[in-house]
Amino acid sequence: MASSHTPRGAGGSPRRRLIGAIGGALGVAAAGTAIGIVRQQRQISRRAGEDLPFGSLHSTPLTVVADDGVPLHVEIDEVADPGGGGSVGSIGRGLRRGTEADRVTVIFAHGFCLNLDCWHFQRAAYRGLVRTVFYDQRSHGRSARSSREHATIDQLGRDLKHVIDVCAPDGPVVLVGHSMGGMTIVALAEQFPELIGEKVIGVALMSTTAGGLDPSRILLPMLPARLTGRFTSRTVAALQRGHLAVDNVRRVGRVIANVATNRFAFGGDVPASYVRFVDDMLSATPFEVVAEFFPSFGDLDKFDFVEVLDRVPVSIICGTADRLTSIGHSRKLASRIPNARLLECAGAGHMVPLERHDQVNAELDQLITAATMRAGTR
Repeated sequence: MASSHTPRGAGGSPRRRLIGAIGGALGVAAAGTAIGIVRQQRQISRRAGEDLPFGSLHSTPLTVVADDGVPLHVEIDEVADPGGGGSVGSIGRGLRRGTEADRVTVIFAHGFCLNLDCWHFQRAAYRGLVRTVFYDQRSHGRSARSSREHATIDQLGRDLKHVIDVCAPDGPVVLVGHSMGGMTIVALAEQFPELIGEKVIGVALMSTTAGGLDPSRILLPMLPARLTGRFTSRTVAALQRGHLAVDNVRRVGRVIANVATNRFAFGGDVPASYVRFVDDMLSATPFEVVAEFFPSFGDLDKFDFVEVLDRVPVSIICGTADRLTSIGHSRKLASRIPNARLLECAGAGHMVPLERHDQVNAELDQLITAATMRAGTR
């Protein structure tokens, strides 16, 4: 069960509010006739992604070099990909005919201690329908390690700017971020506000925040139970010096780790394969990386910069049982972005893109369509 709130707030001129309301209504209606129906027709015989092993969706890798020289692993699913199961025409005729939006790209930014594979159900759903870009954040997945001084949310925002420049140089983009990926988008908006409404035409923020986060909560699924408790930066720094030992304990205690992952990543019962999949990603992230990024979460304070996102359609998505970035963070984001849509997935946890992938994908359908239509009428 979920509740979805349509755009609200009194921000902007009457003309702007009217245009925004019309655009939102058109977006909702068009989603049923464009992306949504095309996806549903394609999935009658199989649920997108449910018959595919986690981590099996890939395309030819591309390297994007960040401004400090760190190589980032990127994969692009093109609309015309013959293996994607879709076609350019099926969505193009219904949605993007004759506008600059026929080159729209959706870029997905993953969360802390995850990698691009976490978007399994979204990637499966949109293959062949929309041009999509997936990348591993620095020090995560197949991307190279960052120096400690560049393991920051602000640097992740600059990394995203480079991914946009290299992977979508000509057309508009819709940005989708989960957890740390949402913080990445907020950092981009702070540093490059001119992109919002011009290059960036839509944004989805999932299970995330722009500040006020207790960083110790983020560590709980990443540590053995006997190491959890009340954390300070000094404690994390001490653990960082013994990071190899911490990693060894994590590997030995996988049964306990799976219990912790299930408790903190999901709000209700999910298949065991979901828990193993998330735990594998968490376990693959060295604790040294965890410790390097730790200060950034406590220092994050960007709520004053999110209103710029109100220039474009925004969807905010969170589970009401999220134990890491609680629903209050999403509600505060929605209060600062007056016309944003807020989708609360009742009973879902932090990994809402997995746990409630049907609801998430339906919301993304509406976001992508609304953003694309608005870009096409500018």
